[in-house]
Amino acid sequence: MGNPLYDRLFGIHAGKDTPFLYLPGGQTLTHAAFLDMASRIANALTGFGLQPGDRVAVQVEKSPEALALYAACAQAGLIFLPLNTAYKSAELEYFIENSGAALVVCDEASTAEPTPIAQAHNARLETLNADGSGSLMRRALGMLPAFEPARRTEEDLAAFLYTSGTTGRSKGAMLTQANLLSNAETLVQEWRFTRDDVLLHALPIFHTHGLFVATNVILASGGAMIFLPKFDLEDILRLMPQATSMMGVPTFYTRLLSDERFTGDLAHHMRLFISGSAPLLAETHEKFEARTGHRILERYGMTETNMNTSNPYDGERRAGTVGFPLPDVELKVTDPETGETLPQGEIGMIEVRGPNVFEGYWQMPEKTAAELREDGFFITGDLGRVDDDGYVHIVGRGKDLIISGGFNIYPKEIELVLDDQPGVLESAVIGVPHPDFGETVLGILVAEPGQTPDIEAIMSTVQNELARFKHPRELILLDELPRNTMGKVQKNALRNRYKGLFTSD
Repeated sequence: MGNPLYDRLFGIHAGKDTPFLYLPGGQTLTHAAFLDMASRIANALTGFGLQPGDRVAVQVEKSPEALALYAACAQAGLIFLPLNTAYKSAELEYFIENSGAALVVCDEASTAEPTPIAQAHNARLETLNADGSGSLMRRALGMLPAFEPARRTEEDLAAFLYTSGTTGRSKGAMLTQANLLSNAETLVQEWRFTRDDVLLHALPIFHTHGLFVATNVILASGGAMIFLPKFDLEDILRLMPQATSMMGVPTFYTRLLSDERFTGDLAHHMRLFISGSAPLLAETHEKFEARTGHRILERYGMTETNMNTSNPYDGERRAGTVGFPLPDVELKVTDPETGETLPQGEIGMIEVRGPNVFEGYWQMPEKTAAELREDGFFITGDLGRVDDDGYVHIVGRGKDLIISGGFNIYPKEIELVLDDQPGVLESAVIGVPHPDFGETVLGILVAEPGQTPDIEAIMSTVQNELARFKHPRELILLDELPRNTMGKVQKNALRNRYKGLFTSD
């Protein structure tokens, strides 16, 4: 018995002096040097008394050392718990207490909040800074660059990822070694990654997109990454000629399109652009293809499952869809009330089953039972449909469904009409309380730069194209939509903001 996650993602590169990380300052870290760093950290972690199965909560800036800490946890059989760098004291306390973390790693300049929390919950605290300094690396540098991996199986837990908690307390999704490995190895095949790939990596690594998709795919394929601390347009434009592929959120692509220096010539040599974490507007698809000749590949995943579906590498990448279920992933659309499978083409709850699906929520058996069926299907909370050609369409989150006067209204249908109107960059449709109808439809618009949308004309178009019960009661113009760190529109924030708008009608 070995350690599958370490063996198949990290250990296979032992002794390889091929590039792994190209860093902003011009340095290159090879696969071998990265593993040496990880082994030193693993020795430090076990020197602290940590045992396989212990949780390591990590709230640090993106750096090679932070990524090596992930590898070290895999090597030592520890459960890696990455935390958003924006989380505040109350959130940290919940995550540290709920996970039972044995070690907390944070930035040296931010120890004031986590220190008393760690002490209160008997967790050790170490520091790791963006430049690689801090107490953890001081300890690690004195360790040997070799470590005997802890014996683990594919069923052992490898990571916790906490959900965003927009409808209650965040839930700790338990991900096994098999969950991470199956997804990484499938995506390498589906997206044709090889050791010759250089991925432009500007995503955060506290989220499944930047860590368990982007990083694991490169590790599994033996390729390299241009490892940037964040998305900076100047850096992306300057470094794209050295890359073969890029993964990003929709905001990355809209920012590229906003700069005239981003041309077809600059992107000509690129093999693949991938988008996820939030829906990509059909308009962005079209503008990107017109500018570069490349059609962005959109896919669909979530915290509890990593990736579920993908548009094809070979074949039509259809705008407005997230493609087909990945190999070994089963997907069905069900009636949210009965759980019965619906006929193809009908809108319902998306459920998925496969080796990518998590084990359940940490210390929340009731939540696990409510969302993970006994037969292994996970109730995603996303509403969608499968069209006649088999492409999966995401209509919205179940909690975003609007029920007005007894009618079910899917925001995406209205948003597609609004997004297509002159002067409109993007839209968000939400349901807000209404004394007569229970809920009513509210449309939020963001204008194209330098444009002023004609609200009356847009409302008239909507009224001509959609049934009356779907008509927004009002259209509101905002400078921008609220988004989380991965670019996903926070409709809960909009609902809170406008919840009293019609209650006095």
